[in-house]
Amino acid sequence: MKKGIHPKNYRPVIFVDAASGARFLLHSTIATSEEEVWEQDGNTYPKATVEISSASHPFYTGKETTVDTTGRVEKFRKRQEAARAARAARR
Repeated sequence: MKKGIHPKNYRPVIFVDAASGARFLLHSTIATSEEEVWEQDGNTYPKATVEISSASHPFYTGKETTVDTTGRVEKFRKRQEAARAARAARR
């Protein structure tokens, strides 16, 4: 790796996939407030949680799944029901 081209906070970070629970130790500059122990070496590293990664993305897994961590599906269904009710009221 070339010297002097990376930011000063470029360090190993544990990324945890919220959908599958998979864990990756990668180098990153992401700001984190949590720390966790990495089992393979026993060291403590900053931890960042991501909603989806290669361990849970359908392109990489070959499985089509619905990941709904923020209630988007329910919000969409409520909007659809409200739109149907509004159309029915106009008729």
